[in-house]
Amino acid sequence: MTSISYHRTVNDLQGLDWVTPGPFARLSWFALLEAGGMEPLIALARDGDEAIALPLINQDGRLAPLTNWYAFTFRELRTANAPDALYAALARDLARQGDRLELAKLSEEDGTLGRMRDAFARAGWIVRAEACDTNHILHCNGRDYAAYLADRPGPLRTTLKRKAKKVTVELATSFEAEQWAAYEDIYADSWKPEEGAPSLLRAFAREESDAGRYRFALARHDGQPVAAQFWTVDGHTAFIHKLAHRESAKPLSPGTTLSAALFEHVIDVDGVDLIDFGTGDDGYKRDWMEAKRTRWRLTCLRAMSPRNWPSIGYAMARKLVSPAMQG
Repeated sequence: MTSISYHRTVNDLQGLDWVTPGPFARLSWFALLEAGGMEPLIALARDGDEAIALPLINQDGRLAPLTNWYAFTFRELRTANAPDALYAALARDLARQGDRLELAKLSEEDGTLGRMRDAFARAGWIVRAEACDTNHILHCNGRDYAAYLADRPGPLRTTLKRKAKKVTVELATSFEAEQWAAYEDIYADSWKPEEGAPSLLRAFAREESDAGRYRFALARHDGQPVAAQFWTVDGHTAFIHKLAHRESAKPLSPGTTLSAALFEHVIDVDGVDLIDFGTGDDGYKRDWMEAKRTRWRLTCLRAMSPRNWPSIGYAMARKLVSPAMQG
């Protein structure tokens, strides 16, 4: 028998055998967000030992995902044999919690977009799906690092040959406070905007290190840290989380050298099948990656809510997705 419940803490989800893969669909990730000040509204549909959980926040009746900018994707937690009926039951009951739900960075290849879209459409929500971001990836296809490097663009390989000896590389598979402090200093001196939640990222890095998934590289020039990168390896996938270099070190191309060192490690040592460069359609990613995937935003609206009527009118004018079109 299906039951629906709502929870204000991730701790309430302990004890179920969640199998959802990836760094951003684990209880520990959502617990970090809660510890960082976010207030969860976790919708749980359960039938015996099988369950799905949708970690959300409620912003005055507007439901949004429990996530932040560090996450590459958002998806539900689920047990191994959770039936599709649980999605439908949850979508119907969520109408009591809010009149609008917007989920971003949904992936299509693992079925997340389809499951969510179908469940909410069949539960009577008006549903709109639209592309919101790009994810660059590399399928290793059995290549070792030498074969992968041979497939890179000529200018990239030339840069590596010319600049690799200008920096020394430290590669670590466990968290070291001194190295992480160097990363934070480099980031502050880089071209990137101010780090959003550095303490949360540091806590995430420590947890990944404790689990054996941490990969980190630091470049030094004349003994001084000039570039750093933070990756993780989860199963057969490597995730590229953070990279930064000092503006003053740009002529040295230290980021290129660090990327090469980490690609070599995750391909030849870790034996990954896939490398995920996160979100963003930055031009430099195309030198390293060979394919890209779309990330989707799903907006679900309750038709009877007056504050949704402008959005519904816009959706109808654009002939966007509706329950009838979902079938």
